[in-house]
Amino acid sequence: MAEIYRLNKIKSVIKKINTVDIIEKGFIYYSQGKVVVPPVGEMIFDDPPGDVHIKYGYIRGDDYYVVKIASGFYENKKLGIPSSNGLMLIFNQKTGQLVAILLDEGYLTDVRTGAAGAVVAKHLAPKNVERIGIFGAGVQGRMQLMHLKSVIGCRDVVVWGIDRDELERYKDDMKKEGFSIETTLNGEDVTSTCNLIVTATPSRKPLIYAHQIKRGTHITAVGADTPEKNELDPEILKKADIVVADSITQCIARGEIHQAVKAGTIEKEKIFELGRIIIDERLGRSSEDQITVADLTGVAVQDIQISKAVVEKLVSSK
Repeated sequence: MAEIYRLNKIKSVIKKINTVDIIEKGFIYYSQGKVVVPPVGEMIFDDPPGDVHIKYGYIRGDDYYVVKIASGFYENKKLGIPSSNGLMLIFNQKTGQLVAILLDEGYLTDVRTGAAGAVVAKHLAPKNVERIGIFGAGVQGRMQLMHLKSVIGCRDVVVWGIDRDELERYKDDMKKEGFSIETTLNGEDVTSTCNLIVTATPSRKPLIYAHQIKRGTHITAVGADTPEKNELDPEILKKADIVVADSITQCIARGEIHQAVKAGTIEKEKIFELGRIIIDERLGRSSEDQITVADLTGVAVQDIQISKAVVEKLVSSK
């Protein structure tokens, strides 16, 4: 009989896991061709707006295969409930038997996405991060900043949002984590002062434009995980010296790279995969003056890595 683990149990072991390290290894496996990841299953809803992703796959020779269902319904805050939900199903790769059900309510998706942002910053951010800019004061905006803490020394942050109350809550919460937080409703307050920027919103139109980006800036875009979403002006990717995808195949079909390919501002040959950058640092940032962009659409190998680590910790802690 498969074990069922609820959110409180999952949270109790996540602090014992080096999430940045395991997600980094996952990207390496992926770019080495060791991971089987079918195309994303997806449902898009208009009224109210929302999306559901089904991501699944396995690492060759590993113990498990994983099926993850995750949703985002962005008007849920009007109902006083979280925008994210979901679960992960872990199966024995040798027998097909269901090993565990992680009723994580979307939490592990948020964690692995935050960890991926830290992996990107570790390999692409400028050495001297003057100020961190976050677009989006929701759960992922928090996750990104909390995970950056492990790889970036800067604690000076400006966060952009559209809801003053949400921004104030963000400021209060992140100050307790040791950050100096400025809030703004004006995106140029971010682009004019920050050389490490993370976009973490469900926007369907660009939030920042090419002319706003200073030389030496790194941008990690995590919000656009469907073909419709778009946080960056496609001209930004044309202006960038290095463009990185978590999965080239997936980013051609969704996210910022998809939008840039559609607009004709980037060619596939200019795009590097994150796992390759990790393996060979010569492909990454080579000067403080370069503009770098990473497009993270979320790859199933991240779900495999985080769910496997959680299940192993849960079993060992019994």
